[in-house]
Amino acid sequence: MSERNTVLRSMHDLGLAAWFGGSLMGAVGLNGAAVSEGGTEAAGARIASSGWAKWTPVNAAAIAVHLVGGSGLLAANSARVATQQGVAASTLAKTVLTGAALAATAYARLLGKKVELASSSDPENTEKAAKHPVDLEKAKRHLAWMQWAVPATTGGLLILNALHGEQQRPSQQHQGMMQKMMPPMGRHM
Repeated sequence: MSERNTVLRSMHDLGLAAWFGGSLMGAVGLNGAAVSEGGTEAAGARIASSGWAKWTPVNAAAIAVHLVGGSGLLAANSARVATQQGVAASTLAKTVLTGAALAATAYARLLGKKVELASSSDPENTEKAAKHPVDLEKAKRHLAWMQWAVPATTGGLLILNALHGEQQRPSQQHQGMMQKMMPPMGRHM
């Protein structure tokens, strides 16, 4: 139980930190600056789209690093997941929330790409947008919500990460394993 997984934990935590921090800064800073400095709605959309396009490869790398680290930690802690009371439930919650964060991120990028193409002054992008018509106002409304779904879900992952850290305390491990081994009170064989 005293095994160290510093590289995996670092990958997990740094990837998640970048995913959360980048999405929050983008929603607050980048999108806010684009609106206030763009001059027109189309110019603001182009500024925001350009910033998000530059962030996308970094974000994808951060997500991949987080997932590799998380998978490695799950494998390294599989015995604890199976034997310590509460760890399986929090691991399942973290897995479901990770799926939701991935879905929110993918959908936000899809919507952002639609807005990018529709607001572009580049003739090639205008042609692409014409081939795949988009209800731009609907895409913008959905994107306004989704830009907050990503930091909300990744923030939830940070909270569950804190819970996992608390569950790794030696006293919590001992107590959780004892609770898992003992039959519930009032249960007769």
